[in-house]
Amino acid sequence: MRSHYKLFVATFLVCFLGLAATAQNHFWDNVIQITGVTMTADSLRAVPDVTIEVKNKDRGTYSSKYGVFSLVCSKGDTLSFSAVGFRPKDYVISRNIEGQYFNMVQLMVQDTFFLPETIIRPLPYGDEFDYAFKYWDIPDDKYAVAQKNTSKRAMAYLMQNTPKDGRENQAYYQADQARQGYYYGQQRPIGIFNPFKWGEFFNAWKRGDFKRKNNNN
Repeated sequence: MRSHYKLFVATFLVCFLGLAATAQNHFWDNVIQITGVTMTADSLRAVPDVTIEVKNKDRGTYSSKYGVFSLVCSKGDTLSFSAVGFRPKDYVISRNIEGQYFNMVQLMVQDTFFLPETIIRPLPYGDEFDYAFKYWDIPDDKYAVAQKNTSKRAMAYLMQNTPKDGRENQAYYQADQARQGYYYGQQRPIGIFNPFKWGEFFNAWKRGDFKRKNNNN
């Protein structure tokens, strides 16, 4: 009787261990490591800080500043990709993938565009509207201020009135020294046939520059 009992226990243990080993091997066969890159669909640039979440499971990761990510999950899981300014995207991992490693490139489509700022104010009536239309000073937005600061007139004024920095003064001095060294030991050209010099002479004559110099003498 005891021999039959021992045989039954031994058979049960063998079957149980065999089933446990089979289940464990099946579990590890379904585990897979996903490594990939998140990139823009139009320009193939890396998209950083993309959230990669395994749906219906409490785990996930996010892509690095180069768009690279790595995640361990199971075959058949669904990966959800989401990022600010891009459309969310789901990817289903196939159950027929062989091995425990898989590489992928997830393309993200831009979804949000920045629009100019809109200022909404209450609409006055009657005399208030006339006064507001004539005297209200509505400040410019940042785009309008940038346009004014970079206009041709503003840039020309800055070029004429902004003093030179140290690098520009050094470059001007070295260029002047090079010009003087070019005519070292020689007589510089007078420029009597230079029309620009004649133009400067006539302008100075009209302004009376030579007359003021004679009076001072």
